[in-house]
Amino acid sequence: MPVFEYRVRDRNGKVFASQIEADTMAQVRDALRAKELFIVNIKPPKTGLQGDIKIPFLDNQPPGLKQVALFSRQLATMINSGVPLVQSLAIMQRQMEHKGFQKIIKEMRADVESGTPLSDSIAKYPKVFSRLYLNLIRAGETSGTLDLILDRISTFLEKDLALRGKIKSAMTYPVIVLVFALGVTYFLLTTIVPQFAQILIQLGAPLPLITRILIAVADFLTSKSWMLGLAGIVVFFAFRAYYRTDQGRHVIDDIKLRVAVLGPLIRRSAVASFARTFGLLITSGVNIIESLEITKGTANNIIVEDAIENAKNVVMVGEQMSGSLATSKVFPPMVVSMVSIGEETGALDKMLDKVADYYDREVDEAVDSMTAAIEPIMIVFLGGIIGMIVAGMFLPMFSIIGQLSQ
Repeated sequence: MPVFEYRVRDRNGKVFASQIEADTMAQVRDALRAKELFIVNIKPPKTGLQGDIKIPFLDNQPPGLKQVALFSRQLATMINSGVPLVQSLAIMQRQMEHKGFQKIIKEMRADVESGTPLSDSIAKYPKVFSRLYLNLIRAGETSGTLDLILDRISTFLEKDLALRGKIKSAMTYPVIVLVFALGVTYFLLTTIVPQFAQILIQLGAPLPLITRILIAVADFLTSKSWMLGLAGIVVFFAFRAYYRTDQGRHVIDDIKLRVAVLGPLIRRSAVASFARTFGLLITSGVNIIESLEITKGTANNIIVEDAIENAKNVVMVGEQMSGSLATSKVFPPMVVSMVSIGEETGALDKMLDKVADYYDREVDEAVDSMTAAIEPIMIVFLGGIIGMIVAGMFLPMFSIIGQLSQ
């Protein structure tokens, strides 16, 4: 019989892990809930009925968020139209262009045909379906509203894709300009500057400080560029190693939220994501503690994660989470007030949807502001570099011309 690993929380809030033998994940959940334990996580066994199926193609290129959103939207439409789940999955399998995803749907269809719940089949593919997705499907199966849940999921994923697309488009322009500036600078320093330097040295012209610096930099790049590349690699891996530590994540993620121009965009997108994810889970029937735990896992910023964790701990002792959010560095007073009103009126999901809509618009404005601010900065940066190189090369020429004219 397969062995499942699980983490649960008891009535006192203590978290512990153990193992249990069962035929399906549903039996594990039923057994744990019968003991009045709150389920934090259940891992499918590595072998047996719920074993993690390895698909070599997926390991290299798993389906993206866009494919998952499209799958959810089409599956919701077919189920809502009265098409049985097994037949819906068979149709999705035939029309899915992504070969790896096609194999997954085929396995899911076989599982459902054998009587396995869709959520248990989805749990086999954590690289494709997030914990958020899994819990929502599970809630839809429990409430008998799988089509409605799938529709909500697809809407959520589409908005998430749109948000990521806005941020990506905002960052594309400065990255392109920066790469272009560095490329032009490298070309000038390794090709043009050395030629001018030879001419100036042959003429015996006095070299200003800026010219001597440029020549030294050009000599270094021409003969020892590999050292610069090696230093970049060392810095990259050192940064990655530091970021993996708890202190490193706190320091770097805090800087991300505070940095000029980019910080407000990250903060607003974090608030929008929190409100959208948390609101979707509550609306779908997931309890508030588990909703906060899942939402924390989607934050991608440890400062935001800490704020959500504190809110969860406050709710566990029977208090309102708005007080905890008010003490955090992430959530503005308007968001705290909306959450407080939602808690008092019992309409927390609706309030969170309004917060998410508002901050989606705020993200749009932040993207526009960042783009408008970065453009002149990058132009001045590029112009300053090229101007410094030109000045460094032509100042000695002016000196030579002045000596010849005397």
